[in-house]
Amino acid sequence: MTSVVEQRGARDKLLILAAVCLSALVLPLSFTGGAVATPAIGRDLGGSPAALTWITNAFMLSFGSLLMAAGALADAYGRKRLFTFGMLLFTAASIAQSLAPSVFWLDVLRAVQGVAGAAALASGSASLAQEFDGHARTRAYSLLGTTFGIGLAFGPLLAGALIEAFSWRAIFVFTALVGVIAMVFGLPRMHESRDPDAKGLDWPGTVLFSSMLALFTFGLIQAPDSGWGSLWVIGLLGASACLLVAFVMVEMRVKRPMLDLTLFRFPRFIGVQVLPIGTCFCYIVLVVMLPLRFIGVEGLSEIDAGLLLLALSAPMLVVPMFAASMTRFVSAGILSGVGFLVAAVGLHWLSLYNVGEPKFALIVPMVLIGIGAGLPWGLMDGLSVSVVPKERAGMAAGIFNTVRVAGEGIALAVVAAILASLLHTDLSNALAGDADSALIAETAHRVTTGDMAHAINSVPGLANERLMQGYASAFQYLLHILTVITLLSAAVVLGLLSRDRNVTATQKAAA
Repeated sequence: MTSVVEQRGARDKLLILAAVCLSALVLPLSFTGGAVATPAIGRDLGGSPAALTWITNAFMLSFGSLLMAAGALADAYGRKRLFTFGMLLFTAASIAQSLAPSVFWLDVLRAVQGVAGAAALASGSASLAQEFDGHARTRAYSLLGTTFGIGLAFGPLLAGALIEAFSWRAIFVFTALVGVIAMVFGLPRMHESRDPDAKGLDWPGTVLFSSMLALFTFGLIQAPDSGWGSLWVIGLLGASACLLVAFVMVEMRVKRPMLDLTLFRFPRFIGVQVLPIGTCFCYIVLVVMLPLRFIGVEGLSEIDAGLLLLALSAPMLVVPMFAASMTRFVSAGILSGVGFLVAAVGLHWLSLYNVGEPKFALIVPMVLIGIGAGLPWGLMDGLSVSVVPKERAGMAAGIFNTVRVAGEGIALAVVAAILASLLHTDLSNALAGDADSALIAETAHRVTTGDMAHAINSVPGLANERLMQGYASAFQYLLHILTVITLLSAAVVLGLLSRDRNVTATQKAAA
């Protein structure tokens, strides 16, 4: 009888793990699927360039800014309860997105989906800590991380296949179906748990932090249309700076802050925060920008673009595990720094190829970028808790995850704004004041979002060949900027994290 009960308990734990992994799988699918679908959505629903940009940014912004708050709510009110709420809301939002009548409502629903994703991931990962112990817990979290890698690697290909076979709306139907499967297998077997010492949520910090990110991202997205010197953009960016100051002041005074800012007194902790920022600018932004280029500008089919992007994302399935095993011989800081150097080489190599050239030439530099980004990717989580005192590991991990996810949304907004501004400048110089500046700005923004169908022939006197040439030049210059940022990331990481060659227990467990 005991063995039967034990077997049933072990089976239930595996099903709970499968459910949490499925909930984690749909997050990168939602992220990459929205990017691949943006050109098709623009052709079908129209929408302004800023509205199309929010298809990706709305999800990332709400998800990143609320991830830590969701963890606090799960501890206070119950992990299973919040997981149930998150998955139900995520599934409902996915179904509603498949029926969205306009880009505006799609953007709103993407923000709601990000809130649901934060609730599901934070509570689901916390539930795994209650279900598994010791080495089983390490393997469970390793599988959770691998699931993210699978979603990033095959998300563009799956999204492309769904678009070609059905339409862009099928992507959201698919994520809803995965959400239903996760709830069916996981919820009946998941046990309720909470932290008896939890004090609730730092509401002032959460509101200030989320508002600061929203205004900053909104300002970056609006800048290509309104101009960096417009009062509207300056007001948005200035307001976000004021909210940042207020957030720091509140967090330094509250008893249980959302972010313990005193951890930034540790130089190595600062170095760890550079790891997700560096990978955002050398890898994550390309997962979004390259599909817009391949599909929206160069005219590749969605499935061909997904196949080509495997060269960039497939290394994420192998390299992180290899990096974890190499920490037995080389410090994690050196491996991470070398990874950024490799990614910088790939970015520069990629910049040598022009728009319209044979795509097989892009494979090797994209593989190099994926390999380079994969080295720090597999070490970041272990480093985030190993560079601070043990009793502060939980807060350190929370800050790290917030920087990683919120940084993705900010990096996307920054890169899109830079590309649109570069193209705007190029086109303005080519036309030498013969066209309306506002019309040029809108055209440049549309091209950067992959909406080439509405950008062509929109500016009188601008040939389509010149528009493509301007985009190619702007994208090349953008890759140069990303190369410099990646090299700077390598320098900071090697300077702050390479001195200690001791392998921590966390890194040994990961290896």
